[in-house]
Amino acid sequence: LGAARSRRKRSRPPPTMGVMKLDEASGLGGLLKDGTTLAEGVDEAVLRNIAAVKQLADVVRTSLGPNGMKKLIINHLGKTLVSSDCATITRELEVVHPAAQMVALAAKAQESEMGDGTNLVVSFAGELLALAEELLRLGLHTSEVVAGYEVAYEECRRLVETSAARSTAADAREVEAIAETVVRPVVAAKHEGLESELALLVARACATVMKPRPEPPVFKVDQVRVAKIRGGDFAASTVCKGLLIMRDAETSVKTATNAKVAVFNCAIEVASTETKGTVLIRTADELLNYNKTEERALERAVAEIAAAGVGLVVSNGSISEMARHFLEKFGLMALRVPSKFDVRRLCQATGATALVRLGAPTPEELGRVARARVVEIAGRTCCVLDQDADTTSKIATVVLRAATTSLLDDLERAVDNGVYAVRAVAKDPRLVYGAGAFEAAMASKLRAFARDQNGLEQYAAFKFAEAFECVPRALAENAGRDATEVVAALRSRHDEAAGDAAWADAGVYDDDDDDASGGD
Repeated sequence: LGAARSRRKRSRPPPTMGVMKLDEASGLGGLLKDGTTLAEGVDEAVLRNIAAVKQLADVVRTSLGPNGMKKLIINHLGKTLVSSDCATITRELEVVHPAAQMVALAAKAQESEMGDGTNLVVSFAGELLALAEELLRLGLHTSEVVAGYEVAYEECRRLVETSAARSTAADAREVEAIAETVVRPVVAAKHEGLESELALLVARACATVMKPRPEPPVFKVDQVRVAKIRGGDFAASTVCKGLLIMRDAETSVKTATNAKVAVFNCAIEVASTETKGTVLIRTADELLNYNKTEERALERAVAEIAAAGVGLVVSNGSISEMARHFLEKFGLMALRVPSKFDVRRLCQATGATALVRLGAPTPEELGRVARARVVEIAGRTCCVLDQDADTTSKIATVVLRAATTSLLDDLERAVDNGVYAVRAVAKDPRLVYGAGAFEAAMASKLRAFARDQNGLEQYAAFKFAEAFECVPRALAENAGRDATEVVAALRSRHDEAAGDAAWADAGVYDDDDDDASGGD
């Protein structure tokens, strides 16, 4: 009986495992977690992505050009921003839609490379997709639209390299010429009315940090710094051939001329041990001797620094009261710079080497500054380190003055765009015409190119040419003109002219009107 029961148990089938049930009626949504949405096809996915990019382009297109409107933005931190800069607008909007975010990232890449032209990137991308939507509704496939756009793009690149570019006659070191031909159109798109003065400041700062002839006039954008001081008028803005630090000197010595500079990345104080220890002091004399030992060690270090001919001591750390006493005793000017980035720029401006030990620096580790002085600007105590006029400086500072913080921020963005423009011209002196002239010429040439194309790509090539007209149209609308008449006049002017003779801009109706000057 027992054997029969055991055979019966072995003959039973194994227990059934749990089976995942699939609701075939729900389709792919049954495989995904709750709340997941699925979009596919032209109507659901492609057109929705196009609509998102169009909305982003509509937001920034009204800020294009010198007559563009400024946007009032309140970010997630509650900070209020007033700006017409497209890069700032797209960054503070925190775009999360995937398609629109790609365009925002393209604008960010444009800003990091050229500093300007971000509004053109977003507006042109939105116009390309809006015209692609028309082709998709007519029945063209997405691959045919992409193929036509790629053909027109390659032709556009060829036209830019051959006929649509001109060279600047001036050297990048010539301040007035660069300010008028390069910086002024860029700055005018951000601050109309201040473009002449601001362009001169930017050109002067860039020329300060350029290498002398015969070396090429190249420089880095970080070599031009901006110091914003609220109070006063913009007319009080100036350029410092060196560095301006928003701090007072730590000692009573407020000026130094032709001084050697010693920079320390450590605190100027008595060194402390890494481990804890116990010192047994039995009498008052032992306590006095213990303190005097520390004082003698710190005095010896400061004396060695003064013996090396140092006139300005800069510390990235703290400066103790005892150290201030000995710095005063030896007549040294001391400056505390808590930011490691400012210390790095100060070393670059003076040629000093930051030391991690407290002691006398070697001659190779010392820097030099022509003048170091403490000044008061609009109630702010600042320390100015500048070089001689005939000395090439590696750092220049544009000191901006304005009444409000938002205006200072906007001026800083305009200065940054101007610096990027000068750097681009120093690398490649070729420029294209502004105020919609280049875009209108490209539209005319690409329309002629599209007529010679065969196949369905011809329709996309025509739309690519039409997309260029969004720039003069936006400039005309922002200036209060009839966009249809302006674009029609531009089209006729460029279609009638032969070759490169036609370079009419969006101010075609008034030759004396300079409203639609170039820029972002």
